[in-house]
Amino acid sequence: MVTGHMSENPESRFSAVLVGAAKLPGVQIDREAYLRTALARHCSEDQLRRALEESPAAAGIPLDVLRKVADASIRYETAKVSALSAAAGIPGVLALPATVPADLAQYVAHMLRIAQKLAYLYSWPDLFSADHDDLDDATKGVLTLFFGVMFGTQSANAAVGKVAGMISEQVAKKLPQQALTKGVVYPVVKKVAQYLGVEMTKQTFAKSVSKAIPLVGAAVSGGLTYATFRPMSKRLRTHLAGLELAQPVGGQVFTGQVITGEVIQDQNRNQDQEQGQGHDPSQGLPVADEVKIPKPGRDWRVLKRR
Repeated sequence: MVTGHMSENPESRFSAVLVGAAKLPGVQIDREAYLRTALARHCSEDQLRRALEESPAAAGIPLDVLRKVADASIRYETAKVSALSAAAGIPGVLALPATVPADLAQYVAHMLRIAQKLAYLYSWPDLFSADHDDLDDATKGVLTLFFGVMFGTQSANAAVGKVAGMISEQVAKKLPQQALTKGVVYPVVKKVAQYLGVEMTKQTFAKSVSKAIPLVGAAVSGGLTYATFRPMSKRLRTHLAGLELAQPVGGQVFTGQVITGEVIQDQNRNQDQEQGQGHDPSQGLPVADEVKIPKPGRDWRVLKRR
Protein backbone atom coordinates (compact mmCIF):
# COMPACT_ATOMS: atom_id res chain seq x y z
CA MET A 1 0.00 0.00 0.00
CA VAL A 2 1.40 3.38 -0.99
CA THR A 3 1.71 5.82 1.89
CA GLY A 4 2.93 8.79 -0.07
CA HIS A 5 5.18 9.88 -2.89
CA MET A 6 8.23 10.41 -0.69
CA SER A 7 7.77 6.99 0.89
CA GLU A 8 7.59 5.17 -2.43
CA ASN A 9 10.42 7.10 -4.09
CA PRO A 10 13.78 6.74 -2.27
CA GLU A 11 15.51 8.77 -5.00
CA SER A 12 13.31 11.79 -4.30
CA ARG A 13 13.77 11.35 -0.58
CA PHE A 14 17.55 11.34 -0.89
CA SER A 15 17.51 14.32 -3.26
CA ALA A 16 15.41 16.33 -0.82
CA VAL A 17 17.78 15.56 2.06
CA LEU A 18 20.82 16.42 -0.05
CA VAL A 19 19.43 19.75 -1.24
CA GLY A 20 18.23 20.66 2.24
CA ALA A 21 21.59 19.87 3.85
CA ALA A 22 23.46 21.88 1.20
CA LYS A 23 21.50 24.99 2.23
CA LEU A 24 22.60 24.79 5.86
CA PRO A 25 25.09 27.46 7.01
CA GLY A 26 28.75 26.49 6.67
CA VAL A 27 28.16 23.46 4.46
CA GLN A 28 29.48 24.82 1.18
CA ILE A 29 33.29 24.89 1.28
CA ASP A 30 35.19 27.71 -0.39
CA ARG A 31 37.73 25.80 -2.48
CA GLU A 32 40.44 28.46 -2.54
CA ALA A 33 40.15 29.33 1.16
CA TYR A 34 40.23 25.68 2.19
CA LEU A 35 43.23 24.74 0.05
CA ARG A 36 45.15 27.82 1.20
CA THR A 37 44.60 26.96 4.86
CA ALA A 38 45.09 23.22 4.50
CA LEU A 39 48.22 23.27 2.32
CA ALA A 40 50.04 26.36 3.57
CA ARG A 41 52.26 24.43 6.01
CA HIS A 42 53.03 21.63 3.58
CA CYS A 43 54.22 23.24 0.35
CA SER A 44 56.07 26.21 -1.11
CA GLU A 45 54.45 29.48 -2.08
CA ASP A 46 54.81 28.63 -5.74
CA GLN A 47 53.16 25.24 -5.23
CA LEU A 48 50.35 26.82 -3.24
CA ARG A 49 49.75 29.46 -5.91
CA ARG A 50 49.57 26.84 -8.64
CA ALA A 51 47.35 24.58 -6.53
CA LEU A 52 44.87 27.44 -6.16
CA GLU A 53 45.02 28.53 -9.78
CA GLU A 54 44.99 25.01 -11.24
CA SER A 55 45.04 22.01 -8.88
CA PRO A 56 47.21 20.29 -6.26
CA ALA A 57 48.13 17.69 -8.90
CA ALA A 58 49.29 20.40 -11.31
CA ALA A 59 51.35 21.89 -8.48
CA GLY A 60 53.11 18.54 -8.04
CA ILE A 61 52.11 18.11 -4.40
CA PRO A 62 52.87 14.47 -3.44
CA LEU A 63 50.03 12.17 -2.52
CA ASP A 64 51.54 11.37 0.86
CA VAL A 65 51.27 15.05 1.78
CA LEU A 66 47.70 15.21 0.55
CA ARG A 67 46.86 12.11 2.57
CA LYS A 68 48.08 13.75 5.78
CA VAL A 69 45.94 16.81 5.07
CA ALA A 70 42.95 14.65 4.12
CA ASP A 71 43.23 12.61 7.32
CA ALA A 72 43.34 15.80 9.39
CA SER A 73 40.14 17.01 7.71
CA ILE A 74 38.48 13.62 8.25
CA ARG A 75 39.35 13.71 11.96
CA TYR A 76 37.98 17.23 12.27
CA GLU A 77 34.67 16.52 10.54
CA THR A 78 34.25 13.18 12.35
CA ALA A 79 34.71 14.82 15.74
CA LYS A 80 32.20 17.54 14.91
CA VAL A 81 29.50 15.28 13.53
CA SER A 82 29.88 12.76 16.37
CA ALA A 83 29.59 15.47 19.03
CA LEU A 84 26.48 16.92 17.39
CA SER A 85 24.93 13.48 17.08
CA ALA A 86 25.58 12.76 20.75
CA ALA A 87 24.08 16.10 21.75
CA ALA A 88 20.96 15.31 19.73
CA GLY A 89 20.55 12.09 21.72
CA ILE A 90 20.43 13.73 25.15
CA PRO A 91 16.69 14.68 25.28
CA GLY A 92 15.50 11.11 24.83
CA VAL A 93 12.32 9.63 23.40
CA LEU A 94 10.10 12.70 23.88
CA ALA A 95 12.21 14.75 21.47
CA LEU A 96 12.57 12.09 18.76
CA PRO A 97 10.30 13.77 16.17
CA ALA A 98 12.56 16.83 16.25
CA THR A 99 16.01 15.37 16.90
CA VAL A 100 16.07 12.52 14.36
CA PRO A 101 15.41 14.68 11.24
CA ALA A 102 17.88 17.26 12.57
CA ASP A 103 20.48 14.57 13.22
CA LEU A 104 20.09 13.20 9.69
CA ALA A 105 20.39 16.69 8.20
CA GLN A 106 23.60 17.52 10.06
CA TYR A 107 25.03 14.07 9.26
CA VAL A 108 24.47 14.64 5.53
CA ALA A 109 25.78 18.19 5.90
CA HIS A 110 29.08 16.91 7.27
CA MET A 111 29.22 14.28 4.53
CA LEU A 112 28.93 17.16 2.08
CA ARG A 113 31.68 19.09 3.85
CA ILE A 114 34.19 16.23 3.85
CA ALA A 115 33.30 15.26 0.27
CA GLN A 116 34.11 18.78 -0.91
CA LYS A 117 37.36 18.95 1.04
CA LEU A 118 38.58 15.62 -0.30
CA ALA A 119 37.53 16.51 -3.84
CA TYR A 120 39.49 19.78 -3.76
CA LEU A 121 42.59 18.11 -2.30
CA TYR A 122 42.51 15.52 -5.07
CA SER A 123 42.18 18.08 -7.86
CA TRP A 124 38.47 18.21 -8.61
CA PRO A 125 37.13 21.60 -9.76
CA ASP A 126 34.93 23.86 -7.66
CA LEU A 127 31.64 22.05 -7.06
CA PHE A 128 29.55 25.13 -6.37
CA SER A 129 29.00 28.26 -8.41
CA ALA A 130 30.73 31.46 -7.43
CA ASP A 131 27.58 32.99 -5.98
CA HIS A 132 26.86 29.78 -3.98
CA ASP A 133 23.36 29.32 -5.33
CA ASP A 134 21.33 26.15 -4.93
CA LEU A 135 22.77 22.88 -6.18
CA ASP A 136 22.74 22.58 -9.95
CA ASP A 137 22.10 19.18 -11.50
CA ALA A 138 25.75 18.44 -12.29
CA THR A 139 26.89 19.21 -8.74
CA LYS A 140 24.02 17.21 -7.31
CA GLY A 141 25.02 14.32 -9.56
CA VAL A 142 28.69 14.23 -8.60
CA LEU A 143 27.92 14.62 -4.89
CA THR A 144 25.47 11.73 -5.18
CA LEU A 145 28.24 9.62 -6.71
CA PHE A 146 30.65 10.66 -3.94
CA PHE A 147 28.09 9.54 -1.37
CA GLY A 148 27.74 6.28 -3.27
CA VAL A 149 31.49 5.71 -2.98
CA MET A 150 31.27 6.43 0.75
CA PHE A 151 28.52 3.82 1.07
CA GLY A 152 30.60 1.30 -0.89
CA THR A 153 28.64 0.98 -4.16
CA GLN A 154 30.78 -0.29 -7.04
CA SER A 155 28.72 1.47 -9.71
CA ALA A 156 29.47 4.80 -8.02
CA ASN A 157 33.20 3.97 -7.96
CA ALA A 158 33.19 3.36 -11.70
CA ALA A 159 31.11 6.46 -12.46
CA VAL A 160 33.36 8.73 -10.37
CA GLY A 161 36.36 7.35 -12.24
CA LYS A 162 34.68 8.10 -15.55
CA VAL A 163 33.85 11.68 -14.58
CA ALA A 164 37.39 12.20 -13.29
CA GLY A 165 38.74 10.92 -16.60
CA MET A 166 36.65 13.46 -18.50
CA ILE A 167 37.93 16.29 -16.31
CA SER A 168 41.52 15.11 -16.72
CA GLU A 169 41.33 14.71 -20.50
CA GLN A 170 39.73 18.10 -21.03
CA VAL A 171 41.88 19.85 -18.40
CA ALA A 172 38.54 21.26 -17.29
CA LYS A 173 37.91 23.64 -14.41
CA LYS A 174 34.27 22.67 -14.12
CA LEU A 175 32.21 19.50 -13.98
CA PRO A 176 31.14 17.81 -17.25
CA GLN A 177 27.51 18.96 -17.22
CA GLN A 178 26.35 16.85 -20.16
CA ALA A 179 27.66 13.55 -18.79
CA LEU A 180 26.19 14.12 -15.33
CA THR A 181 22.76 15.29 -16.42
CA LYS A 182 21.99 13.55 -19.72
CA GLY A 183 24.96 11.40 -20.70
CA VAL A 184 26.30 7.97 -19.84
CA VAL A 185 26.83 8.74 -16.15
CA TYR A 186 23.31 10.03 -15.49
CA PRO A 187 21.57 6.63 -15.23
CA VAL A 188 24.14 5.58 -12.62
CA VAL A 189 23.47 8.76 -10.63
CA LYS A 190 19.76 7.92 -10.50
CA LYS A 191 20.37 4.34 -9.38
CA VAL A 192 22.84 5.44 -6.69
CA ALA A 193 20.39 8.08 -5.44
CA GLN A 194 17.69 5.43 -5.12
CA TYR A 195 20.02 3.14 -3.19
CA LEU A 196 21.08 5.97 -0.87
CA GLY A 197 17.45 6.85 -0.17
CA VAL A 198 16.85 3.32 1.09
CA GLU A 199 20.07 3.25 3.13
CA MET A 200 19.33 6.57 4.81
CA THR A 201 15.89 5.33 5.81
CA LYS A 202 17.61 2.40 7.56
CA GLN A 203 20.07 4.72 9.30
CA THR A 204 17.27 7.01 10.44
CA PHE A 205 15.51 4.06 12.05
CA ALA A 206 18.72 2.93 13.76
CA LYS A 207 19.33 6.40 15.14
CA SER A 208 15.73 6.60 16.35
CA VAL A 209 16.24 3.45 18.40
CA SER A 210 19.58 4.67 19.78
CA LYS A 211 18.03 7.93 21.00
CA ALA A 212 15.13 6.37 22.87
CA ILE A 213 16.91 6.41 26.25
CA PRO A 214 18.24 9.80 27.44
CA LEU A 215 22.01 10.10 28.05
CA VAL A 216 22.59 6.44 27.20
CA GLY A 217 21.12 7.20 23.79
CA ALA A 218 23.53 10.12 23.42
CA ALA A 219 26.56 7.88 23.86
CA VAL A 220 25.20 5.23 21.51
CA SER A 221 24.20 7.78 18.87
CA GLY A 222 27.56 9.55 18.98
CA GLY A 223 29.39 6.24 18.82
CA LEU A 224 27.30 5.01 15.91
CA THR A 225 27.98 8.21 14.00
CA TYR A 226 31.73 7.94 14.62
CA ALA A 227 31.76 4.28 13.58
CA THR A 228 30.11 5.04 10.23
CA PHE A 229 31.29 8.51 9.26
CA ARG A 230 35.05 7.96 9.64
CA PRO A 231 35.40 4.78 7.53
CA MET A 232 33.07 6.15 4.85
CA SER A 233 35.20 9.30 4.59
CA LYS A 234 38.35 7.23 4.32
CA ARG A 235 36.77 5.11 1.61
CA LEU A 236 36.16 8.24 -0.48
CA ARG A 237 39.68 9.52 0.23
CA THR A 238 41.24 6.27 -0.96
CA HIS A 239 39.17 6.19 -4.13
CA LEU A 240 39.84 9.81 -5.11
CA ALA A 241 43.56 9.45 -4.39
CA GLY A 242 43.79 6.48 -6.77
CA LEU A 243 42.35 8.32 -9.77
CA GLU A 244 44.58 9.64 -12.55
CA LEU A 245 43.19 13.13 -11.92
CA ALA A 246 44.94 13.20 -8.52
CA GLN A 247 48.40 12.12 -9.71
CA PRO A 248 51.07 14.83 -9.24
CA VAL A 249 52.49 16.29 -12.44
CA GLY A 250 56.22 16.55 -13.01
CA GLY A 251 57.65 14.01 -10.61
CA GLN A 252 57.19 10.84 -8.67
CA VAL A 253 53.83 9.70 -7.46
CA PHE A 254 53.81 9.04 -3.74
CA THR A 255 51.04 6.73 -2.60
CA GLY A 256 51.77 6.25 1.08
CA GLN A 257 54.21 6.71 3.95
CA VAL A 258 56.53 4.09 2.46
CA ILE A 259 56.98 3.94 -1.29
CA THR A 260 57.05 0.39 -2.60
CA GLY A 261 56.58 -0.53 -6.19
CA GLU A 262 58.09 -0.76 -9.61
CA VAL A 263 59.35 1.79 -12.06
CA ILE A 264 57.26 2.04 -15.21
CA GLN A 265 58.81 3.70 -18.22
CA ASP A 266 56.66 6.07 -20.23
CA GLN A 267 55.65 4.56 -23.58
CA ASN A 268 56.49 7.75 -25.47
CA ARG A 269 60.10 7.42 -24.40
CA ASN A 270 60.74 3.95 -25.85
CA GLN A 271 60.82 4.55 -29.60
CA ASP A 272 64.49 5.50 -29.95
CA GLN A 273 65.55 2.89 -27.37
CA GLU A 274 63.82 0.12 -29.30
CA GLN A 275 66.03 0.89 -32.28
CA GLY A 276 69.25 0.82 -30.27
CA GLN A 277 71.70 -1.97 -29.56
CA GLY A 278 71.08 -4.51 -26.83
CA HIS A 279 67.33 -4.60 -27.35
CA ASP A 280 65.42 -7.84 -27.76
CA PRO A 281 62.35 -7.11 -29.96
CA SER A 282 60.71 -10.40 -29.04
CA GLN A 283 60.59 -9.34 -25.39
CA GLY A 284 59.70 -5.70 -25.94
CA LEU A 285 62.21 -4.62 -23.25
CA PRO A 286 65.95 -3.77 -23.13
CA VAL A 287 68.21 -6.66 -22.14
CA ALA A 288 69.42 -6.64 -18.55
CA ASP A 289 72.95 -5.31 -19.16
CA GLU A 290 71.53 -2.28 -20.98
CA VAL A 291 68.98 -1.27 -18.34
CA LYS A 292 69.81 2.05 -16.73
CA ILE A 293 68.56 3.40 -13.43
CA PRO A 294 65.78 5.87 -14.23
CA LYS A 295 65.94 9.43 -13.09
CA PRO A 296 62.91 11.05 -11.48
CA GLY A 297 61.02 13.26 -13.84
CA ARG A 298 57.95 13.50 -15.95
CA ASP A 299 58.82 10.33 -17.88
CA TRP A 300 58.92 8.09 -14.84
CA ARG A 301 56.47 7.18 -12.11
CA VAL A 302 56.72 5.11 -8.96
CA LEU A 303 53.58 3.07 -8.56
CA LYS A 304 52.47 1.38 -5.34
CA ARG A 305 52.02 -2.38 -5.45
CA ARG A 306 48.52 -3.37 -4.46
